[in-house]
Amino acid sequence: MIHDFISSWSLFRDSYLAGWLMALLLPALGVLVVARDQIFVGAAVSQASLLGIACALRLIALLGLASVPWLHADVVVATAAGIFAVLAALLTAGGRARRGDSHESITGFVFLASASGAVLLMAHSPHGMEEINRLLASTIIGATLSDVVLLLALLVTTAVVVARRSSELLLLVMDAEMAEAVGLRVARWNVGIAVWLGVVVGLSNRVAGAIFTFGCLVLPALAARNLCREVRTMFVVAPLLGLASAVIAFVLAHTLDYPPGQTTAFIQCLVLVAAWGVRSARHAADKS
Repeated sequence: MIHDFISSWSLFRDSYLAGWLMALLLPALGVLVVARDQIFVGAAVSQASLLGIACALRLIALLGLASVPWLHADVVVATAAGIFAVLAALLTAGGRARRGDSHESITGFVFLASASGAVLLMAHSPHGMEEINRLLASTIIGATLSDVVLLLALLVTTAVVVARRSSELLLLVMDAEMAEAVGLRVARWNVGIAVWLGVVVGLSNRVAGAIFTFGCLVLPALAARNLCREVRTMFVVAPLLGLASAVIAFVLAHTLDYPPGQTTAFIQCLVLVAAWGVRSARHAADKS
């Protein structure tokens, strides 16, 4: 099994590296999402990036931009995915709208509007619909070296910010009112986190699809919340769980000829179930 996987390295190196980098990067941001009980924000942002991809593909087809020599369609599509994801993250990070809508209602609106809009835009475009279905099905095969480099840069930047500003982040996710009382600019921090979440999720969705992206964002963080007693520790445990599950999943997917995105999400679900068991056993031990 391991030998067969290693033999495939030269062919799928960029896909493996991109997937493992996302499995480290997304859970680190997922801790912020899970700690604030905004799990479905990730799903809404992921769907919004799909809407951005659909809009970009539609625009390229209508204006004939694919034939422009100096314009790379992939760059346009990736940029649109990032912009729409950032806008969705900003919208869902606003708490309550001016009309008093709840955070959950705004998140649901973004998710459903994006999901339906992407399909409607591509309904009469076989190539575009094929791309949307590919992203919905989560296939990471096809990642490029430029994706790996960009994901590595995002991972390093995220790790540096978390390490240097961990006190502010912890206070923000644990008690936003206290953070504001001690002088932390909560609104500015929320905008910054929303923008960064949108950038990372938008790129990850473009590279690996919705299931892999959403799974890596929330499942390792949920497992870490059940295993850790402090949020600070979750920033270490969640990425490690994400990476370990992705490595195991990629080996199994290659050996059994399964899609790596769905295999990774399923393995992470098993890790979460195991974490629930550990938490239950811990509570039982504490009571006794």
